[in-house]
Amino acid sequence: MNKTLLSMLALVAAVATVAPAAAQDAKPGDQKAGEIKASMCIGCHNIPGYQASFPEIYKVPKIAGQNAKYIVASLNAYKKGERKHPSMRAIATTLSDQDMADIAAYYEQLEKGPAAPAAPAECRPHL
Repeated sequence: MNKTLLSMLALVAAVATVAPAAAQDAKPGDQKAGEIKASMCIGCHNIPGYQASFPEIYKVPKIAGQNAKYIVASLNAYKKGERKHPSMRAIATTLSDQDMADIAAYYEQLEKGPAAPAAPAECRPHL
């Protein structure tokens, strides 16, 4: 093979190796767009102490103030089936990379809300 062909093959191989890694880098999220897209998330993830009952009782985490990269990684894990909650998997499979970045940016900028309320103390008779 001649030098030009070898150089072109090396360039193609380098681009093919770098392109998938670049595609995995999250685009900057748009907080305003994320606020609109998060409407499907608010019903579970903005309620302190909320527990979902499908498919089993599951304590739903509040995600306000959570790191955006963590949120995107979690959504991708649901999308790939690495995390198993069926409702979250169904939602995540509908989201594009940009949707995930936008939702994550929105939740990251929110202030962390109050922690989930503690379980009620055992009832004791008043003396």
